Amino acid sequence: MGTDAHAPDTQVLGKRPGKIVAVHLAYASRADQRGRVPAAPSYFLKPSSSLAASGGVVERPAGTELLGFEGEIALVIGEPARHVPLEKAWDHVAAVTAANDFGVYDLRWADKGSNVRSKGRDGYTPLGPELIDARAVDPSALRVRTWVNGELVQDDTTERLLFSFAQIVADLSQHLTLETGDVILTGTPAGSSVVGPGDVVAVEVDAPAAPGAPTSGRLVSTVEQGEVPFTDVGSGPSVDDTQRAEAWGSRAAAGLAPEPEPFVLTEEIADKLRRAPVAGIAAQLRRRGLDNVVIEGVRPNVPGARIVGRARTLRFVANREDLFASHGAGYNAQKRAFDAVGAGEVIVIEARGETGSATLGDVLALRAKVRGAAGVVTDGGVRDFDAVAATGLAVFSKGAHPAVLGRRHVPWDTDVAVCCGGATVLPGDVIVGDTDGVVVIPAHLVEEVADATLAQEDEDAWVAEQVAAGHPVDGLFPPNAEWRARYQAWRESR
Repeated sequence: MGTDAHAPDTQVLGKRPGKIVAVHLAYASRADQRGRVPAAPSYFLKPSSSLAASGGVVERPAGTELLGFEGEIALVIGEPARHVPLEKAWDHVAAVTAANDFGVYDLRWADKGSNVRSKGRDGYTPLGPELIDARAVDPSALRVRTWVNGELVQDDTTERLLFSFAQIVADLSQHLTLETGDVILTGTPAGSSVVGPGDVVAVEVDAPAAPGAPTSGRLVSTVEQGEVPFTDVGSGPSVDDTQRAEAWGSRAAAGLAPEPEPFVLTEEIADKLRRAPVAGIAAQLRRRGLDNVVIEGVRPNVPGARIVGRARTLRFVANREDLFASHGAGYNAQKRAFDAVGAGEVIVIEARGETGSATLGDVLALRAKVRGAAGVVTDGGVRDFDAVAATGLAVFSKGAHPAVLGRRHVPWDTDVAVCCGGATVLPGDVIVGDTDGVVVIPAHLVEEVADATLAQEDEDAWVAEQVAAGHPVDGLFPPNAEWRARYQAWRESR
């Protein structure tokens, strides 16, 4: 290619393309790595000024640490494409070649998905060095490989694409005209990672099964350190461990500790919480510095009802007629929450303590019961109060009210942080309720608090026996050293 490292060889592309369209996620291996599988392709644009030649340099900007490479197959459009059907889409591709979709993860936070800063820099889209005639290859039998300092780090084929090249071309042509010479970067497979100054990255695209095994040749780029710092005229670099893990490909590759295992409310732990009184749980939470975890003013709809489960949240805002018109009718947030609640979960409703309207009735209570929900907690009212109780669903509320929710509320959002009865509840917190009230336990403290509460209950039961036997509470409640020793001896003798 040409001698200017930031200009494509016109002998390869013929002219500078009008646009470069890039696919976010296209390979199954990359989707597995990222932990998400898109339902349809999504795209971003790169400027044509980012094109570069093989043998050139790519700059890691001053003040950044996460320059990522992405070996890709580039499609070069021949005949313009607009509203082309799937079966005709490949006919509009003239050639394929190798590409490297470089990007600086330190700048992704500011791009919000556009990738203008992170992937639009000069030299960040090297192409070439040779074109492969699209007519000579099967688009489902292409291979892309990437080497860093001679070590193979990416090796995948288009057989494992989530979206065929024809689908990508047809889809894009629904939205814009693909013009002659335009380039489509078709996504990268697993293995993309971070490179630094002095590293040499090579990408090759070939068709091993095609006659003559045509190849793009190796597209070579050398990383150099930039010296010009960012100024305060715009957003500068910023990184966190999430970006480091994505840039390197995993937390382990980035030298980060593994993510803690997500908390699971097992039946064993749930059973402990069912045996633990809310008053005791509240005391244990207070010992750990958490005083504002009581959902104030709510009572069970059935005497003796208990509730244990992870929180699914529903937020109501104060009624405003125009907002109720747009958010209150149809399949609103309230109905979505009751349709989505899972077995063993508790719907927690933020109703701002407003008791002049109901927040649920018998039909929604029945829906939650059928889905196996553990119950509902609301700092508002309940209509069809007796019918709700008859469903067998445990509901803690501020009492009965005959009016529908639209009198005071607009159902607004689900699975967000809510404030119910003065306590903040996050989705996934654990809710425990009994006749004394309802408490919120942060997930990371649940098992510790459950065990401590049951241990305290054993001690309190023993103390009660001593009081019943005639002992004064002075020194016994709480136990002093002498009574503590007696208690320990009693425990060991059991």
